[in-house]
Amino acid sequence: MKKIVFIPTHNEKNNISLLIYKILNLRLNFDILIIDDNSKDGTRDILDKIKKKKGIKTIYRAQKLGIGSAHKRALKWCYKNKYSLIISMDGDGTHDPKYIPKLLKKSKNYDFVSTTRFKKKNSLKGWPIWRIALTSLRHIILVKALRLEFDASGAFRLINSNKIKLSHFVSAKNNSYSFFWESLFILKREKYSIAEIPISLNARKSGSSKMSLFDIYQALKYLIVFLFKKNKF
Repeated sequence: MKKIVFIPTHNEKNNISLLIYKILNLRLNFDILIIDDNSKDGTRDILDKIKKKKGIKTIYRAQKLGIGSAHKRALKWCYKNKYSLIISMDGDGTHDPKYIPKLLKKSKNYDFVSTTRFKKKNSLKGWPIWRIALTSLRHIILVKALRLEFDASGAFRLINSNKIKLSHFVSAKNNSYSFFWESLFILKREKYSIAEIPISLNARKSGSSKMSLFDIYQALKYLIVFLFKKNKF
């Protein structure tokens, strides 16, 4: 059974190599795919050096096209190359690879396994108050408005491609952060079996968040439109 972890990056030179080596050190026979959106900080130079030694696979895109777009592109590549288990992670060091074995164990009985920040106390320790408030508010809205009882906005997830159709990911229209909850909404609607494992989310130690105020505005706008037109999505 072929397994892979894919990681979207944009200007993560201080985080990406450490994350890659943490995954490799698990010795779980995972391939690693990095999909980079035109990093200008030296991220690609680091990746070019690592992949020569470790066989890391890369997709380099010419511009920043959005985190959701990066996930769709990576998933298309993974499905095309016949990977059965696909894990997605952020490249900023907030997702700890130590949870990968737990995702694998849980996946034996489910089609899709996500991580959750809402089933463990102090799971966002060290994060700015405004990010904790924003994350919690979004979760409440998604639970109440869309009946998504999962942590639907996280990117640390496992997909069983033998069970889930690729079309149910790429049909999500959003190419930014709303891709995560929209794709999960589709998976639930299509009656795939979904589970979660609780995690603690590390605070970013280096670099800066890619989420801007404009991204937050766009995400809220998209959610409102989705709520009124969800039967057409």
